[in-house]
Amino acid sequence: MKTADADILIIPGLGNSGPDHWQSRWEAKLSTARRVVQPDWDRPDRAQWTGAIHQAVEAGGRPVILIAHSLAVAAIGHAAASLPPGRVRGAFLVSLPDCNRPDLLPGMSHDFGPMPRDPLPFPSLLVASRNDPYCEFDVAADLANAWGSALVDAGEAGHINSASGHGPWPEGLLRFAGFLRQL
Repeated sequence: MKTADADILIIPGLGNSGPDHWQSRWEAKLSTARRVVQPDWDRPDRAQWTGAIHQAVEAGGRPVILIAHSLAVAAIGHAAASLPPGRVRGAFLVSLPDCNRPDLLPGMSHDFGPMPRDPLPFPSLLVASRNDPYCEFDVAADLANAWGSALVDAGEAGHINSASGHGPWPEGLLRFAGFLRQL
């Protein structure tokens, strides 16, 4: 599949992705990409976040490819089973947070746990880091297995965001292109 043949939905995590984040850079480069805007980026609510994903998937006229980072990966996990069948052709998932950890977001409540473990109804690839402060690699690998997602070991890459040195993240863009070729 080519990006021109799909609606690419960029779905940032908590706080939105700033201008230096790889998601913002990809959104600017990919002509069919658009950002899924959440009602409140700083106070995540599962129903609101999954609702925004549903609206964005239903609004497009072409097949949909999801590109999610961090808490948006969890939101997709919760939304997946109820998305319109056949609309989502694939999901590129990066830096899953462990929403089952009570200390995941100190001082902030969220309702994204427990994470669903049913297989995703579309092809997916989960990129996980060995030193992500929000999720141990083994937890990400276990959920990737449950979801039926291909797992990419990103090594010691932190949370794969601007703070960990992944502004443009060309390696990720190459991995995304390879994922699209498989769809």
